[in-house]
Amino acid sequence: MAREIAVPAPGTANKLGPSNTSGIETVKGITLKYLRPHTEISNDFDELKFHAAASRQLQWQHDGSLASGEEGRDTRLIASPYNDVPHLLDLETLDTQSRFLALALASFRSVRDDYATAPYIDNFNWNEVFGLVKAFADVEGHIWKAQTFYVVAFRSILLPGADNDHLHALDAYSHQEAVASGGLLKYWFGTKDEKRQNLATCIWRSREDARLGGRGPWHAKAIAAARELYEKITFTTMKLIIEDDVKTWSIGDWKDSA
Repeated sequence: MAREIAVPAPGTANKLGPSNTSGIETVKGITLKYLRPHTEISNDFDELKFHAAASRQLQWQHDGSLASGEEGRDTRLIASPYNDVPHLLDLETLDTQSRFLALALASFRSVRDDYATAPYIDNFNWNEVFGLVKAFADVEGHIWKAQTFYVVAFRSILLPGADNDHLHALDAYSHQEAVASGGLLKYWFGTKDEKRQNLATCIWRSREDARLGGRGPWHAKAIAAARELYEKITFTTMKLIIEDDVKTWSIGDWKDSA
């Protein structure tokens, strides 16, 4: 999660999308009952990154009946490719709308093989995610009010021979710091391609949460190690706006208020 320089993200400005997609009907009228314990879900990075394995935590109640295995309920969501306790997101720490988005982001996955270089907006299954947000709000009788979230993207090119173990430690401990500070709804990173290029992204409840989450000692170590590990790294900030009643959504460049 090292960060070096902020640059415009390709293909993000004022991108609008619908709030639903085919297949979302499968959760309408069904209530989220509880989360399966994270220990019952895959620890495989590829499963979590590319097949949305975290979504398997979500258990449903049909027609008023209790879901089987309810005694295994949990409030801690797998919200990154890391599946162990220091990396889990406690849903009880979130406001209602941030909780809906975090749950929907359990299904977040890449839909392109060239995510390292493709426009950010085209890389993920956004319509499915926002369709789930709408469905979660509907089943709880919640009227969604427009809300802005804070998005960060890291595009990188690793140096040849970069120490992968050191890189992993910096990333993992930095993520633990971010989780402990609160408000990190999703962290996703890909696998470097043949040109050592990669993409990582964070979706935060707010910019202030992101600022607090990046102040720890492991983030400082990651920043200091950037020159040793990366040929190039770019750090992009964006805003995600989900409009009233989840009718539309947009992802665009973050602009500070004057």
